[in-house]
Amino acid sequence: MALTTQNTDSQMRKSKRDALKERMATKYPDKQFEDDEALFGQIDDDYDQYDQDIARYKEHDDKLADMFTSDPRSAAFLINWRDGGDPAVELVRLFGDEIRDALDDPERQEAIAEANKEFVQKVAKEKELEEQYQSNLQESLRLIDEYESKNGLTDEQVDQAMSWLMRIVSDGVMGKFSPETIDMAMKAINHDGDVAIADREGEVRGRNAKIDERLRQRESSDGMPQLDGSNGAAGGSGRARSIFDLAEEAR
Repeated sequence: MALTTQNTDSQMRKSKRDALKERMATKYPDKQFEDDEALFGQIDDDYDQYDQDIARYKEHDDKLADMFTSDPRSAAFLINWRDGGDPAVELVRLFGDEIRDALDDPERQEAIAEANKEFVQKVAKEKELEEQYQSNLQESLRLIDEYESKNGLTDEQVDQAMSWLMRIVSDGVMGKFSPETIDMAMKAINHDGDVAIADREGEVRGRNAKIDERLRQRESSDGMPQLDGSNGAAGGSGRARSIFDLAEEAR
C-alpha cells in the first residue's frame, strides 16, 4: 500500500513538472527547456521581472494613495470619470468656484496657455503617428502577402513568424533582451556570409575531388609516363605531366 502511494505521488509530481514545462514552452516557444537548469533559470528570470513589476505598481499605488489622502475629491473625480461622468462637469461638481477662479487668475494664464499648447501638440502628434501607423501597416500587409505567396507559406506559418517578431518588439520596448534572441539575431546577420563560405568550401572540395580522380586514374595505369599527345606526336608537350600540371589543369 505504501509503495502504491509512493508511485502515485511520483506520478503527480511528474505530471505537475510536465505541466510546468508545457506552460513555459507555450510562453516561450523560441526556447528549449530540455534540462532543469534552463527551466528553473527561466522561472528565476520571470520572478525577477515579477518583483520589478510589483515594485513599480506599488510605487504608483503609493503616489495615488498620497494624492487621495491629501485631497479625497481627487479620488471621487477619478471614480466618477471612470463611471462615465463628464470630466469637465465633475471638476465643477467637486471643485466648484476653484476651477473658475483658476481659469480667471491672471497669474495662471501663462501656465494654462502653455498647458493647452502642450495638449494641442500632443493630440496632433498622436494623430500624425496614427496616420503613419495605418499607412505602414497597409504596406506591410501587402508585402507579407507577397512573401507568403512567393515562398509557398501558409497563413499559420506567417502568423507564427509575426507573433515571434511582435514578442521581440514588445520585449525591446520593455528593455528585455534575452541571450537566445541575440543569438538568433547574430545567426540572421551572419547568414549570407556563412552561405558564401559554404559555397567556396564546396567549390574547393569539388576541385580537389577532380584532382584526386585524375591521380587515381594515373595510378591505375601501367605506371608509364603519360604524354599529352599520342606517342609524343605533334600537339603534345613531349613530357610527362606532373601532379602540379594536373592541379593547374583542374583549376
